[in-house]
Amino acid sequence: MKLGIVGLPNVGKSTLFNALTGGGAESANYPFCTIEPNVGVVAVPDSRLDFLAKMYSPEKYTPAVIEFVDIAGLVKGASQGEGLGNKFLSHIREVDAIVHVVRCFEDDNIIHVDGNVNSIRDLETINLELIFSDIEMVERRIDRVKKAMKGDKTLASELALFERLHAALSDGKSAREVEMDETEREYLHDTPLLSMKPVIYVANVSEDEIESEPVNNRNYAALKEQAEREHSQIIAVCAQLEAEIAELDGEEKAMFLEDLGIAESGLDRLIKASYSLLGLISYLTGGPQEVRAWTITRGTKAPGAAGKIHSDFERGFIRAEIVAFEDLERLGSMNAVREAGLYRSEGKDYVMKDGDVVLFRFNV
Repeated sequence: MKLGIVGLPNVGKSTLFNALTGGGAESANYPFCTIEPNVGVVAVPDSRLDFLAKMYSPEKYTPAVIEFVDIAGLVKGASQGEGLGNKFLSHIREVDAIVHVVRCFEDDNIIHVDGNVNSIRDLETINLELIFSDIEMVERRIDRVKKAMKGDKTLASELALFERLHAALSDGKSAREVEMDETEREYLHDTPLLSMKPVIYVANVSEDEIESEPVNNRNYAALKEQAEREHSQIIAVCAQLEAEIAELDGEEKAMFLEDLGIAESGLDRLIKASYSLLGLISYLTGGPQEVRAWTITRGTKAPGAAGKIHSDFERGFIRAEIVAFEDLERLGSMNAVREAGLYRSEGKDYVMKDGDVVLFRFNV
């Protein structure tokens, strides 16, 4: 999974990136301190994988990972190159989803590019820049399709889609608001529109508002309303606090979170929101050589899941031997699971479930 972090300058993007990834991104109180994109890969915390590791003492422990791409703060006019905006936007064309950091805290010592904090205005500034950038891409695609149509009239439906997209974008709507069928979505495969990507809004709040949902923060409340209208995800974090949490080891981290009255770190909540937004789950494999988490789309059948490991596994799929992680954890061993009759053999039509512990049988 690849997530692109966007936002205005000085909203806490790079501070959050540092907290999430330990990437050491430059974080300073002036616009455009991040010129080249910062990229960091983060292991997805998974207590189920830890359980398998204790069971097998494997040579290799391989969690699922998320790649974060942090680009420079965007400003009004970014899509036309203001503040090197075009260059910055190109760095996040290929991400799976966008993490939009919005400042919801007041601090006179931290400059705001528009002079004051207003979460909805700031959100709209970024969203419009993504839309304007998409308009340019869609116009280029329309020109290409029109030229190609002179020799191929079957492109009419493709042209119709991009003209419909252009009209919506020109009205200030995101591409994800445009209804389209699966065939039309295929047309977008090589035209990665930024406003088509699902969004997680990260409300950066002050430290004294992080213990519970900051309902008394008017900027957060307005942002949450907007996220709900868009069917987007939203989480509240304090980026500065997350940076402190990131420096602690496991036991210290747990005690620190408990003292603050927080059940999970911002990273954990962001990962959960990302998986939910993108419809992803993880299945697990385990043995003395390796324990590993594999990320798949919810609804994937067993052969497709096997193909994540190797195409031969999918091509020669025979069956999947599956244990629900909850059963394995409760009973403590594979032998106990077998004795309880909970070790299952599933065929090609089995739809994988989150936390399935799997052994694939195949023959090529």
